[in-house]
Amino acid sequence: MKTNNISRRSFIKSTLIAAPAFSIIPRHVLGGDGFTPPSDKLTKAVIGVGSMGRGHLGMKDALLTAVCDVDEKHLAEAVKIGNRIRGGDHVKAYKDYREVLDRSDIDIVHIPTPPHWHALISIAAAEAGKDIWCEKPMARTIGEGKKVVEAVQRNGRIFRLNTWFRFQGGFYGMNTTVKPIKKLVESGMLGWPLKVTVNSHTGFDWKIGMWSGKTNLTPQVVPAHLDYDFWLGPAPYKPYNSHRVHQTFRGYWDYDGGGLGDMGQHYLDPVQYLLNKDDTSPVEIEADTPQQHPDAVSSWRRIRMKYADGCELILDGENKDKDAAFIEGPGGKLFKGFKSDIPNLKAKLDAFPDPAPQVTDFTQAVLNRQKFALNEENGHRSCTIINLGKIAIQLRRPLRFDPVAQRFINDDQANRLIDQPMRTPWQL
Repeated sequence: MKTNNISRRSFIKSTLIAAPAFSIIPRHVLGGDGFTPPSDKLTKAVIGVGSMGRGHLGMKDALLTAVCDVDEKHLAEAVKIGNRIRGGDHVKAYKDYREVLDRSDIDIVHIPTPPHWHALISIAAAEAGKDIWCEKPMARTIGEGKKVVEAVQRNGRIFRLNTWFRFQGGFYGMNTTVKPIKKLVESGMLGWPLKVTVNSHTGFDWKIGMWSGKTNLTPQVVPAHLDYDFWLGPAPYKPYNSHRVHQTFRGYWDYDGGGLGDMGQHYLDPVQYLLNKDDTSPVEIEADTPQQHPDAVSSWRRIRMKYADGCELILDGENKDKDAAFIEGPGGKLFKGFKSDIPNLKAKLDAFPDPAPQVTDFTQAVLNRQKFALNEENGHRSCTIINLGKIAIQLRRPLRFDPVAQRFINDDQANRLIDQPMRTPWQL
């Protein structure tokens, strides 16, 4: 079994205390001619190079230096792709992410592992002085997300969560970016409070059936190329079956949360931004769902969340609300395709100011030590929406949540799902 290397982590921590964190300062910051030679480029490593990880080996203005995976086949393919991107034999392979974090010449760590590893590796990367690009969902539990926030801020790191719809790209089914929707909400034309409905009729697809787990798994022989014990890491031990790992791991509570865990943060982070909820969370949560298996995630019908100011969020898992608006308030509605019952909406919006600018270039955020648009704080809050939904699905009863303490109110059973134990020897 793999174990935590305490001496290595102690060494990293003591080194960070003794000396300032290594960073690259481009020539234009020092007053030169603005040219940044290749040797001054940021360097990156990718930890977890399955299909998602292999799709993110390239990065603007950063040189891929290392790849890491517990599957030898994934690792070999990533090295080939990485060296083709770099043009040479520059990318080194690792099976243990801690060896990657030991390297002082790596600036950015990208983490496309399954979600049950996101918090552990993010925290270790922050302690090792690395800046972090983490895949969604940010953390598998609310407690893990809080620890990531603390570690990133304690170590002065730059953090990016890899969902981008709040600041770029066409938003699902809306025929526009999020920017004019944010402008509409800020204009006050829709009124307040607002209700947001997320389903296929408003432009979203939870992929629920695609990411349901199986309840009849039989033990299989672990492939020789996969270190299954290390793949499980902090998750409870379960006999190996190919459906637990790689493409279909999302169907099991130990590693993710089905379609909600897979696509939830893509859909709901922009909603949090639109409603100006980046520093808070819903206070009431309830789910209409069949009885859930303790291991395998299955479908759910509906989740309702309510904020302290009366705003509501409806997650329609059955796509029953065929006539629902994406956003509605006392003053009007906004439907799929940016259609509205407000006459001449686009012309009216021209009279209002644009939303506040955001830092959307991660490389520049790292070089200039600026907080990225979707960072550890607001990313944790949007991930909390996903984790609140997961807990409501598992418990199948109304919940009350304190967004300041980030705990459920008078509910020990629900609070036990905030901070879940990790398998020895792993711990946050």
